[in-house]
Amino acid sequence: MDALNREMPRWTTLKIELDNRIARVTLNRPEKLNALSRQLMSEIVELGAWLKLREDIRVVILSGAGRSFCAGFDLNDFSSASDGESPRQAADLGRLATNALTDVPQLTIAAVHGHCVGGGVVFVAACDLRVATTETTFVIPEVDLGIPLAWGGIPRLVREIGPALTKELVLTCRPFGADEAKAIGFINQVVAASDLDRTVSDLATNLAAKTLYSLHSTKQQVNAVMEEIAGTGRSAGDADMLVYAMRDTESREATARYLAQRK
Repeated sequence: MDALNREMPRWTTLKIELDNRIARVTLNRPEKLNALSRQLMSEIVELGAWLKLREDIRVVILSGAGRSFCAGFDLNDFSSASDGESPRQAADLGRLATNALTDVPQLTIAAVHGHCVGGGVVFVAACDLRVATTETTFVIPEVDLGIPLAWGGIPRLVREIGPALTKELVLTCRPFGADEAKAIGFINQVVAASDLDRTVSDLATNLAAKTLYSLHSTKQQVNAVMEEIAGTGRSAGDADMLVYAMRDTESREATARYLAQRK
């Protein structure tokens, strides 16, 4: 296992541990509630490419460090693109990162606790299986922020919970808890916070013991069917919608109001 660990890239916003056939990946910005910065998104894309080369890994667990799984889109970070990076490139990182999670050959399990907001919900939707704690709160606040839900979030939610519920949760921006998330088919299991690590570890260990071909082929078949139901191929234009919203006067005013209310 030490030899495998030495091969891991050095990331600053992700923490990764290998345990036999399981990779434990942690969003590691606890001081920001794991808000999705450009750097974190870029490292998720790199992670996806790295995992495709690791046939020894069969299951990936995705969790968040600290008090919450993910606070969503880091507006402060995205408000100013880095040198040589266009606003559209910055806005498109979320789609690329979400696709990277979806496209890894390994089975992915989201271990969710605390708050799961906006882009964090999309990340969870990109995982194959999802376990949340009883106190987890989900919310998709993008419309209240004056921006559309992007990153392929709409088709992913439509195929998981249906069009009517997708419209309701995205348009009303109302929070919903783990029990409701399970009832509507978004979450596989709800457990006590003290049981999250054990439950997810047991599930990952069970899956990692199965044959590689069966795991891969099942995931590929299910994902192929889901793409036919509600494909994410059109999501390449999501970045343009985000850039427009960031420049639209009414949308910017909505963002300012939302942030002022949060403060």
